[in-house]
Amino acid sequence: MVNSSEMWWRLGVFAGLLCVLMIAEALWPRRGRMQPRLRRWSTNFGITLVNTLSLRLMGSVTAISTAYLAAQKGWGALNLIIWPIWLEVTVAVILLDLAVYGQHVITHKIPLLWRLHKVHHSDRDIDTTTALRFHPIEILLSMLFKVLIVLLLGPAVIAVLCFEIILNGSAMFNHSNLKIPNRLDKILRLIIVTPDMHRIHHSVRHNETDSNYGFFLPWWDYIFKTYRPQPQDGHENMRIGLSGYQTEAPAEFFWALKLPFMRNHPYIKDD
Repeated sequence: MVNSSEMWWRLGVFAGLLCVLMIAEALWPRRGRMQPRLRRWSTNFGITLVNTLSLRLMGSVTAISTAYLAAQKGWGALNLIIWPIWLEVTVAVILLDLAVYGQHVITHKIPLLWRLHKVHHSDRDIDTTTALRFHPIEILLSMLFKVLIVLLLGPAVIAVLCFEIILNGSAMFNHSNLKIPNRLDKILRLIIVTPDMHRIHHSVRHNETDSNYGFFLPWWDYIFKTYRPQPQDGHENMRIGLSGYQTEAPAEFFWALKLPFMRNHPYIKDD
């Protein structure tokens, strides 16, 4: 079980970083907005609330509680090796990030999963709140995927806790509408996915959406050749979202929840 101190640590880091990034992107925006901020934020935070309630339905079935169980039972590959905790945490975070990269690619390749993932991509602006915009069913499936990976890997509990905090924090950072100087961006994207790098993934152009899948470490995009350095139309002029939904609808709460069940095709190509 996750104790209260772990829960408050995660909540505190999440809330603190969210506020800092929202202020920073308001002061130093990378792009102008297509839709009213308040309307989008109401929808994205509303979806976050639904997701939080949905995860409560899973009870103790979480990645961290599974790590506790794996440690007690000696399950998972990493439990077969005795090594310093710092090294185990480092290896576990890297492997978990690779697993999340693979999961992200799969959500784009399997039509049924893409229908769910479209809720995230349908946002016509991209900012810190976009990192919170996932359909509740996708959130539940994602947690089950992480539980399975934790069972197979057997990472230390502290490693899973660190990864969850890092993943949430880096996702909010790389979805932010924050302007970072080009020289600094080039350095940062050697070790972490930056907003300019991930923004390309939210382009309406299919060939750009099919790139830059990383959430935390950028290495997997380099290794598996899914990396794209810049958008074709430039960051200020590129269109964000999905070609078939360049309307006011994506900013509506109930529309976003119904999107996976609407009759439409997976991609409307705009290459």
